[in-house]
Amino acid sequence: MKTHKVTVFRPYPFRVGQKINIEGGPRSGDWEVIGITDRKISLRCPISKREFDWNRFCYLVDELEDAQWPRED
Repeated sequence: MKTHKVTVFRPYPFRVGQKINIEGGPRSGDWEVIGITDRKISLRCPISKREFDWNRFCYLVDELEDAQWPRED
């Protein structure tokens, strides 16, 4: 089977209390993780103290060399 260079996305394993910085996009900036569900993440701005609930959106990215694609799971 032919192999390809494949980019892999995984949901990031957030932890309550974690201090994060998002680079780029409409949510860019510093945030504190204040709540997590399977579908939502709650973040608080450390400056304004405003809180937001958003669909989970951050992913850990990896690039694999010589990976099978499409995968046969």
